[in-house]
Amino acid sequence: MMRCTVTGGGCVASWIGDRRSPAVNPFSVRMSTGNGGWCGGLRSRAAELSGLEMAHLRGGIGGLFRASPRYGRLQATAAVDPEDIPLEKVQVKSSGHVMPYVGVACLGAILFGYHLGVVNGALEYLAKDLGIAENAVLQGWVVSTSLAGATLGSFTGGSLADKFGRTRTFILDAAPLAVGAFLSATAQDIRTMIIGRLLAGIGIGISSALVPLYISEISPTEIRGTLGSVNQLFICIGILAALLAGLPLAGNPAWWRTMFGIAVVPSILLAVGMAFSPESPRWLFQQGKVIQAESAVKRLYGKEMVTEIMYDLRASGQSSSETEAGWFDLFSKRYWKVVSVGAALFLFQQLAGINAVVYYSTSVFRNAGITSDVAASALVGAANVFGTMVASSLMDKQGRKSLLMTSFSGMGASMLLLALSFTWKALAPYSGILAVVGTVLYVLSFALGAGPVPALLLPEIFASRIRAKAVALSLGMHWTSRFYM
Repeated sequence: MMRCTVTGGGCVASWIGDRRSPAVNPFSVRMSTGNGGWCGGLRSRAAELSGLEMAHLRGGIGGLFRASPRYGRLQATAAVDPEDIPLEKVQVKSSGHVMPYVGVACLGAILFGYHLGVVNGALEYLAKDLGIAENAVLQGWVVSTSLAGATLGSFTGGSLADKFGRTRTFILDAAPLAVGAFLSATAQDIRTMIIGRLLAGIGIGISSALVPLYISEISPTEIRGTLGSVNQLFICIGILAALLAGLPLAGNPAWWRTMFGIAVVPSILLAVGMAFSPESPRWLFQQGKVIQAESAVKRLYGKEMVTEIMYDLRASGQSSSETEAGWFDLFSKRYWKVVSVGAALFLFQQLAGINAVVYYSTSVFRNAGITSDVAASALVGAANVFGTMVASSLMDKQGRKSLLMTSFSGMGASMLLLALSFTWKALAPYSGILAVVGTVLYVLSFALGAGPVPALLLPEIFASRIRAKAVALSLGMHWTSRFYM
């Protein structure tokens, strides 16, 4: 271990680091004046000072630093015995547990995916039971009503989250999710089915804005990218669960009611789980509830991290005197560019054509002559989950931009293969297998970037005072474009 001290201007800055690595970032910084008080002027320079590199020299530790004269003289001393290091300067691991609360929030993502995918296999059977088998328009409304509701929900989700907090909004959101699923499962006419789908859509619209927002605000910085992509992973798991739930339909046509009813259970679990989950420390701090924010930080990260996290909240501008942004502020000169980027990400995501695959893959495979179309759709769902898992592992290593470029390139190539399999006569004998391969590759490419990256980027690129509303507006673009496509 090594202790290094910077003195100058009457102030002292101390670092404790490990000299075994060739370049170590200091993990503990303490600044004080000669008379024992805190050196407030240097605190703002901590990030600049921490950029100084500690490097090995073959013969010892002399000459470890090259420093600017503005920081005075530098002194480096070796301390072989770790017990010589003051206890308060040793970095400690968090004793908190974030993952259970991320898991509870992801129930909203599962419901998002499930309600989108459940109609894929159930549409043909519910159409017969409700007497609309020959009415393609009403069948289309069964599919698209949930999207209309999601558009409404996504615009209101941000305002609700800002007013009531993240966890309370989750609890409120569970009501339309559960009631919508129940009405859809027990519908005896098309009117009840459409009302149920509308309510479920409102619920998934709210959760689509709320889940990534909550996860990003409670996730540790070093794994925020990975945990942010978990949202998309659980959406994919929800879609896969819906496709797998449709497997018994061939032997039991009335099974479609059970498929819709299953969604009631995670809706109730979401409400119960959020009742015991901590509120977002960022939101609490914005509301001036500092004591509650400290309590939430303690539950999420452990009491050892309270001071550091609370300082980070202040340093990131959470204590700004600026009021919460209104809707018209999003289009001001200060914010309109970044808001446009967020909305464009979701617009291009939908223009890529993922909806046709999610909603109508069963029909595509049936037209291609695939014997088990539901099983083929389940394969597509599995590819979606697998691709998102790969993206989660690469998110913090490869970066968001490279994943997006790879994803859209792969989708373009896959769609070209799918189109050729249906139009090129030379490939007619292989159209079935090519349709499956092209669709699976398309979904895999989508899951590598275009699926998880936009929702992850939104909380990262928006300022705190506009975050909730800007996320809601961007997701409103998502649902609006999805409805019309």
